[in-house]
Amino acid sequence: MNVELRTQPVGPYSMNAYVLVCPATKQSILIDPGDESDRLTAMLHDTKPNAIIVTHTHPDHVGALAEIKSLLQLPVMFHRGPHFEGFTLEADRWLSNGDIVPLGEHSLRIFHTPGHIADQICIAIQNDTRVIVGDTIFDGGPGKTHSVEDFQTMRKTLRDVILRWSEETVCYPGHGASFRLGDHRAEIEAFVRKDHGEFFGDATWGM
Repeated sequence: MNVELRTQPVGPYSMNAYVLVCPATKQSILIDPGDESDRLTAMLHDTKPNAIIVTHTHPDHVGALAEIKSLLQLPVMFHRGPHFEGFTLEADRWLSNGDIVPLGEHSLRIFHTPGHIADQICIAIQNDTRVIVGDTIFDGGPGKTHSVEDFQTMRKTLRDVILRWSEETVCYPGHGASFRLGDHRAEIEAFVRKDHGEFFGDATWGM
């Protein structure tokens, strides 16, 4: 049986929190506890939560992290960073590119995908087409960048990581609806090839 994926938009920016559940064991992992702890705990109903994974440390993705960690006494996993300014929580497990995280009879693979922020990761369900991509990539464009250097890092991430995934990959972003990667491959390839000069900030695939 496939991993069950639950999602719930939380907070003022409608950040997508996710729960992945192994149907055989009912073990679960909470991803991005951004806000509204009551809604987050409700997502874990009828499961046995065993970890929290953070895709990146922007406040809208970690706003309820300390509260949920204290409430549920779960280990927290995220990338070593550098992190968003003011974020000081230590991980119980630091995640690196290629790491495997067990989930009952299933497993998750970690991809480091910097650009939007240095500690950004994506979480792929092994032997599945679904990937939790955080703010790495959206239906209409990549995650916002905050310097020319970050923009170029993001282009490298698109070229070396995202575009190597299969056409059937379904991306579940930190905001908005999921989408099939193959439906945007040509746009993303053109975006990566184009010389954008000194640009950074909000981008769209067609720019």
